[in-house]
Amino acid sequence: MTNTILVTGATGNVGGQVVKQLAAAGANVRAAVRSTSRAEGLTGVELVEFDFNKPETVQAAFEGADKVFLATPLVPNMVEIEATSVEVAKKAGVKHIVKLSVMGADSQPEMILAQMHREGEKKIEDSGISYTFFRPNSFHQNYITYTGNTIKSQNAFYLPLGDGKISFVDTRDIGAVAVAILTQSGHEGKAYEITGSEALSNAQLAEIFSTVLGRQINYIDIPEDSARNAMKEIGMPDLQIDMVLGLYAAQKAGAYSSLSPVVEQITGKKPITFEQFVRDYAQVFTGS
Repeated sequence: MTNTILVTGATGNVGGQVVKQLAAAGANVRAAVRSTSRAEGLTGVELVEFDFNKPETVQAAFEGADKVFLATPLVPNMVEIEATSVEVAKKAGVKHIVKLSVMGADSQPEMILAQMHREGEKKIEDSGISYTFFRPNSFHQNYITYTGNTIKSQNAFYLPLGDGKISFVDTRDIGAVAVAILTQSGHEGKAYEITGSEALSNAQLAEIFSTVLGRQINYIDIPEDSARNAMKEIGMPDLQIDMVLGLYAAQKAGAYSSLSPVVEQITGKKPITFEQFVRDYAQVFTGS
C-alpha cells in the first residue's frame, strides 16, 4: 500500500481517528495539522503544516496525494475553503476525495449547516474527481467536547434538545468506515449516512451516564436563547451559532433519529454503543 492519503483536520475528533486507524492499517498517511510541534500524538505518519486560509499550505499538502479525506472546520467561510481545496486537488491530480459532510446534507435544505455541506459536495461532484461523501450524525465524543466540564463539575449537562431522539455515532466507527473506503474500491460516487445502532434522547443518555459513572447525572433542557447566549459568550461567530442551533432544532424535532446499517455493512462490526463510549471515556467525566 504505497499511495499517499492526505487527511485534513488530522487532530480533530474524526480526522484524528482516520489518521490513527489508517496508520495502523499500514497506509502511507500525510496528516495536515495547524502546527507540527503540537501534533506529537500523531506517530508513524508524515506531518505537514496546513491552514485552509493559506493557499500555499493547501497546495503543498495536496501535492503528490492520491486520495484525500477532506474534513473542514465549522467556520463561516467553509464553502469557500472547500471550493479552494477542490480546485487545488484537481490541479494536484488527486484521484479520490472522501468528504466529511453531515447527515441531512441532501434532505434538510432549510438547515444552514446542511446547505453549506451540500454546496461543498456539489463542488466535488462538478470537479470530475472520484468521491465518496460521509454524512454522519452527531458524535458520542461531542459529550466530551461540549458537556464534559459540566458533567464533571456539576453532574449535569445543558442542551436545547428537548425529548428528541438522536442516533449518535462514535468517531471511532467513522474512522473505521473511512479506512475501509480509503483503502478499498467500490465506494466511488456514493454517499453514506453513518449512525449508531440506537436512537436515544438526552434524558436516556443521562440515565446511561448515571449508571456507568455511579452518580446521578442530570440532563437540563434549556431554551434556544440560552444556548445562543452561551455560544456568544465564548466568542462563536453568529453564522456558526446559527449552524449549530439549526442542527439542534432539527434534532429536537426528531429528524435525526433514523438508523443506518453502514458501520456494520462496511466494517463487519456493530457500532459502538453510547454506554460503551461512556465506559471507555469514564475518566473524562469524573470529578477527580
